[in-house]
Amino acid sequence: MKLLLRAIIVAGCLGTMLAAAPAEILGALKIIRAVGPEGQGNAAASAAWKQLAAGDASRLVPILAGMDGANDYALNWLRAAVDAIAGREMSAGRKLPLPELGKFLLEPGHNPRARRLAFELVAQADSATADQLLPGMLNDPSLELRYDAAQKLIAQATQALARSNQAGAALLFQQALSSARDVAQVQGIADKFKELGQPVDLQKHFGFLVEWKVIGPFDNPRGEGFETVYPPEVKLDLAAELDGKKGKIRWQDYVSTHPFGMVDLNQPCGKLKEVTAYATRDFFSDQARAVELRLGGKNSWKVWLNGKLLFGRDEYHTNTQIDQYLMAAQLQAGRNTILVKVCQNEEIADWTNEWEFQLRVTDALGTPILSASQARPAGYSNTTDR
Repeated sequence: MKLLLRAIIVAGCLGTMLAAAPAEILGALKIIRAVGPEGQGNAAASAAWKQLAAGDASRLVPILAGMDGANDYALNWLRAAVDAIAGREMSAGRKLPLPELGKFLLEPGHNPRARRLAFELVAQADSATADQLLPGMLNDPSLELRYDAAQKLIAQATQALARSNQAGAALLFQQALSSARDVAQVQGIADKFKELGQPVDLQKHFGFLVEWKVIGPFDNPRGEGFETVYPPEVKLDLAAELDGKKGKIRWQDYVSTHPFGMVDLNQPCGKLKEVTAYATRDFFSDQARAVELRLGGKNSWKVWLNGKLLFGRDEYHTNTQIDQYLMAAQLQAGRNTILVKVCQNEEIADWTNEWEFQLRVTDALGTPILSASQARPAGYSNTTDR
């Protein structure tokens, strides 16, 4: 799975980059990387942060490398250390280590937030070079860097419109749309195309899978549904009647009309809390090939392809972006079955009501791969053993 492979690669890079770092830096990084929720390790991290932040610019890249594989709590501490060092060095008129920062930036295996921070430092040291780097980041795995690259194209397209060059503006907007993954940014580009009289079908453009079979709700008490193995994980029988949270449930047809292909489970299953649901569909490929399944969503989820668990994430109500999670997978020639499990927790605030996901199949660069248009092969059955 790509996420696991990337983690292994990053761990290797981290070890290599930090091998020559002084012991005091390694010790401080270890303490900060151990922080956790509810203040766990904060007192020790505060002391370690002061030690890190007191250094000079030579510590910037080791600290950035220390962000690889770190949790969000540690990332905040390390970001603050980088900001403190860079701010002090720049105020004193001292130069930042541009070659080392640039090398770190251009290695895509590093933490996306760390690479975005490295880009900011490069921009502070040499804004012209940073600006010239942006076009090469249109397909960057860091969504923040990709955002910046697309935004540069949007600015250029807007300038073309101001010069009444509609054809040139449309081309630039199209290139920006092909790379953009931020929902607000994509919607902004789509609005520009509408103004140009060229409305964009975002579902089709990104290749979101919008036709599904959905079943639910199953239970999710105290978040236990994520690990609970409900019948769809064992055997996919689309004709089955199953025991749900509040009685018998059956598979339902669902077609998303959302421009970004969101499968809103509140619609077929009801607006509920502490629940679990499944969505499945077939995907036909004219050949065996390596692909990526790219998912976005705020809820806890798991994804299977042809009965093999690709990945899962037990986290609720995070920010949502297109291609938020990437899973490497192998399609077989012909029929492939995708199964998605999505859990909703107990929180009742309005902003926690979303119980949804979006999914698309792409190549390694994010180009959509569409399910082949073909009839079901002979011997097709509504039952699939997992």
